[in-house]
Amino acid sequence: MEFLTDMAAKRAELMPEAVAFVDHETGRRYSFGEVNDRASRLGNLLLGKGLSKGDRVAVLCLNHPDFFVLLFAAQKTGVVLVPLNWRQPAPELKPILEASGAKLLFHDEAFAETARLLAEQTGTCLLSLGATAGGGSALDPLLERTSPAAIGCGRIGAAAPWYLLYTSGTTGQPKAVIQTAGMAYANMVNYCQATCLSMGERGVNFLPLFHTAGINLPTLPIFLNGGSSTVLRKFDADAVLKLVAVGQVTCFFGVPAVYQAMSLSSRIGSTDFSRVRSLGCGGAPVSRHLLKEFQGRGATICNGMGMTETGPTVFLMDTAHAWEKVGSVGKPQMLTDVRLVDADGGIVEGPGDGEIQFRGPNVTPGYMDDPEATAAAFTSDGWLKSGDIGQRDEDGYYFIIDRIKDMYISGGENVYPAEVENALLGHPAVLEAVVIGVANAKWGEVGAAFVIARPGRSIDIGSLADWCRTSLAAYKIPKNFVVVADLPRTAAGKVRKNVLKDRYMAEKTPEDA
Repeated sequence: MEFLTDMAAKRAELMPEAVAFVDHETGRRYSFGEVNDRASRLGNLLLGKGLSKGDRVAVLCLNHPDFFVLLFAAQKTGVVLVPLNWRQPAPELKPILEASGAKLLFHDEAFAETARLLAEQTGTCLLSLGATAGGGSALDPLLERTSPAAIGCGRIGAAAPWYLLYTSGTTGQPKAVIQTAGMAYANMVNYCQATCLSMGERGVNFLPLFHTAGINLPTLPIFLNGGSSTVLRKFDADAVLKLVAVGQVTCFFGVPAVYQAMSLSSRIGSTDFSRVRSLGCGGAPVSRHLLKEFQGRGATICNGMGMTETGPTVFLMDTAHAWEKVGSVGKPQMLTDVRLVDADGGIVEGPGDGEIQFRGPNVTPGYMDDPEATAAAFTSDGWLKSGDIGQRDEDGYYFIIDRIKDMYISGGENVYPAEVENALLGHPAVLEAVVIGVANAKWGEVGAAFVIARPGRSIDIGSLADWCRTSLAAYKIPKNFVVVADLPRTAAGKVRKNVLKDRYMAEKTPEDA
């Protein structure tokens, strides 16, 4: 489709009085009609400041319903929104802000000082966003003085850039992934098909809004289907479990670190999950231990897989087979084609292994202002390369073996760290495990494993190699094991293996590894 409807306007037309968002911190409720009214006023404010279609507007804030107001204002005007990573300091944000060409930077009270520094260094204009001490919004006075008149004709270009999301950069410099309204609608279809999401759905929004999961899993699909989301500033395990306990969450999505934090909360034992119909997990595979723990509480976690570049939903496991096929991310959903390509470039038919590649309306048109990176991301026949090695079984279910770049070669043999990590996670004292390949004078590369102990347990380093030996070939067993208190992560909860490798190699010579 060339054009789509204005999301906020259409939902307000259908059910103006229904609640779209609840601000957890202040208790303020935003109806669909109010969201659309605020988005129209904010859009007119942007146009009144001289912005026009294609201009960039950045935002630096914790989660707040007015982020979505700004998102819909951008859609109405054609202005491109650039969410910034609030975990980065001003020196790291400055080149991103400059590269984006943003003319205006919205910020909340939590990042007022960082925004001020950025404005001084880049000349970007500032506007305050988010809650005030009295429970109102910093935008309220501005919007009250601005016209609520509808913008344009209500038709949104399906392929036009709507907002930019910078990739997590676990292996290199982040790139600005173009997100479109067409991608959002395709993601909604894929997610709704996988979870049977309905109009009465209730969700909780806490994943960072500079990440695709914060916007799209499942908050935007819930909005488009007329459901309601409670917005937390950021993740808090106790707050989330309390919402679950009182029936305010029927559709949930988290990364493994979120499920782990919930499992360690003192509230977990008294929390009734019976009203949560779907629990999705992405960013990394959830461990068998966590799957089993939540399964025992009547809550089936379904692994999924997607990318910022795919909007993101492609795979999401069905509850009927989640335990039977532990580790699977399920099957490709309705609007995405998936193929496996072997090392020689051949298409894998039936069961087998290969790089996962995608095609469909949920796939990004590319990276903003970076034609070289865009060309490198796609095959000559238009398929997006994931960089992941996947396996398809005889029933059509997919398993993610590992990132191609994470694989290392030890003594001429390919080693996939994910396989070794899974073996270590079976150890009764290991809570988390991450394996990287490091240089070694004799073998070329060997494994270095970083492990976190379970609460109340200690890890005997000497036992880990023996544990691995029961299920892994000798060349796959890490040569070094390191117990750590925490791991460097992206906002999506993925471990930054490049940072781990840099730290490790700074302390070890290749001969020591």
